[in-house]
Parts: sequence; C-alpha cells; structure tokens
Amino acid sequence: MIIREAQPGDWPQILPFFRAIVEDGETYAYPEDLTDDEAERLWMGQHRVVVAVDDDGRVLGSATMGPNRPGRGSHVATGSFMVDPAATGGGVGRALGRHVIEWATASGYEAIQFNAVVETNARAVQLWQSLGFRVVGTVPKAFRSRRHGLVALYVMWLPLQKRGLAL
Repeated sequence: MIIREAQPGDWPQILPFFRAIVEDGETYAYPEDLTDDEAERLWMGQHRVVVAVDDDGRVLGSATMGPNRPGRGSHVATGSFMVDPAATGGGVGRALGRHVIEWATASGYEAIQFNAVVETNARAVQLWQSLGFRVVGTVPKAFRSRRHGLVALYVMWLPLQKRGLAL
C-alpha cells in the first residue's frame, strides 16, 4: 500500500465508499442527499487530500487534512478519514492516521484536533488512542446514530513535537 496525493481521477473510486459510509449513519454527519458533485466538492475540496492505494492502484481509503480553524486557530491541524469497508482491518486507517501525523508535524502544526469522533465508533476511538490521541472533551447527544440513537461526540487531541519540545 502506498499513500499519495489524491488526483481528480481517484474520485470515482472514492465515491462508492464515501456513499456507503455516509448512508451507514454511524460515523459522519454529512447529509445523505448530497449529489455526486456536492460530495466531491465536500471531500476533494479540502486543504490536502490523500489516498491509500494497493499495488493494483485500487483506492483503499482516503484522508483529508489541513488547519482545524483559520487565523488564530491555524496552528492546530485536523483530519478526516474514510476507509473502503472492503478494506477494513487491513491497516489502511492506521497508515492514513500515521501519514496525517507525519504531515502535520513536518508542516509545523503544534497539535492535531479531531472535532467529532462518534463515541460508538469504537474502532476509530481505539485507533486514535493507540496513536496517542486523547479525549479532551465530550459533547453529549451531539450525533444521531442510525443504530444507537443520540450519542456523544468526542473531541480528540494529539500534541506534536515542535522545536524539540513536547507540547
């Protein structure tokens, strides 16, 4: 598997798993009625977008990354991740997560903040914690899970090394 910058030609491979994940209703609060063009602008229009591809060039997952907030919040990065359900459990999410951490560190960000990790998304919570993120806030009943009803969203945070000092 390699991780590379996303190209416009990658979108047709991303769209099916983007739709499946959004329609599943367990991890993203995106509207389900997005047109293909709206979905493409939403995902591919981010600051930086990468894809994880196998040896045959099949897109296994994608991540977006950039500043969490503009202006005075731009020293903190954020990211979003989607892995093709057919590739779940193959290390794609971990590879994309490590890539975002390396990118944010090399780009001079002081931390990474995820604003909305669904509490019932145990795989994601466990993955981010294994990569050093910690839950720094909980917003009760902020996400309407298709299977669990109203559940919390976690704010997760990872300080990054900068100028040799741990933040």
